[in-house]
Amino acid sequence: MPARLPIPIQPIASNDEWHIAGIMVFAHPASLERVRNAIDSMTGTEIHAVSGAGKLVVTVEAPTSQAIVAQLMCLHQLEGVISATLVYQHNEDAAAMYEEIDDVSHAS
Repeated sequence: MPARLPIPIQPIASNDEWHIAGIMVFAHPASLERVRNAIDSMTGTEIHAVSGAGKLVVTVEAPTSQAIVAQLMCLHQLEGVISATLVYQHNEDAAAMYEEIDDVSHAS
């Protein structure tokens, strides 16, 4: 597997928060495999779903909103990408990422 590419900007905020974004990427179907490989090589990205028509559901995790924007711009500029649209963005206190969450779906 290729090495992950670094996030292209330096974080501005301190490491006391973490950002998560959902992005819909639409690629030319003929370029889909190349786009998938490029996204897989980017730091903090994960592909959750892919359609043969060229649609990819991607999440990006980064320490700042500026880094999320930089990743979105990188996705836009990948060869074969038609569009990359921010669907959702959320940030949490970094300490909250380590808190245990109770599974209330199985509560009596």
